[in-house]
Amino acid sequence: MDAEPTATTPPVFLVDVVPPGERFTLDGEEARHAVTVRRTRVGELLVVSDGAGELARCAVEAVRAGRDAELDLVVEERWTEPSPALRVTVVQALAKGDRGELAVELATEAGADAILPWRAARSVARWDDGPRGAKALARWRSTARAAAKQARRAYVPEVGDPVTTARLADRVRTADRAFVLEAGVPGRLATESLPESGELLLVIGPEGGVTAEELRTLREAGATPVRLGPTVLRTSTAAAVALGALGARTARWN
Repeated sequence: MDAEPTATTPPVFLVDVVPPGERFTLDGEEARHAVTVRRTRVGELLVVSDGAGELARCAVEAVRAGRDAELDLVVEERWTEPSPALRVTVVQALAKGDRGELAVELATEAGADAILPWRAARSVARWDDGPRGAKALARWRSTARAAAKQARRAYVPEVGDPVTTARLADRVRTADRAFVLEAGVPGRLATESLPESGELLLVIGPEGGVTAEELRTLREAGATPVRLGPTVLRTSTAAAVALGALGARTARWN
């Protein structure tokens, strides 16, 4: 049956598809994590999610440990969580070290619906199109998945392939609204009009800032430069702060 989730927050485990029926078995990496890391026991509650809005709260009926760990689950309730009417895509400039992954983690916990890596001109990190770039992208996707589980989110944000500024400008043209966070500009996110539905792009520059040429390109495509406040935020924290402001100003946190 479809029902609203309860106020409890049991741990979330991700599967490709939430199985039908009153009982099913959780196996694979998620089951091994439940048994060996979380030490899940019979009678405990957990939530199984497909990361796309379908969830099932389950009671653990049996636990089998070992390399091929499994959990037998009894479904107590199922529900579908709708996606927000206003979807926010965070366009995150590539950052050096683990700051990019931190940015993805914080943005996911703050509610980003999608994350788009951006090859900005001043990005110190450079993802090539070979194995190294694929490995870096995989780390961002793994980070988003883990952060969504930690935050008990029904949706795991999709992390897209990295884009150039020209490709980003194309995305700006198709979005319902787009903002570029930039210190020192007169516009403020707190006073800008926001759409009630559709897609909003939130562009976060690298540690060295957005270049004048990039800002001009994005403005001509329809983006609005805005600042959050009087201080300068790190690229790893700016998206999370902006998402908090958007959550308070829209129905996303209802």
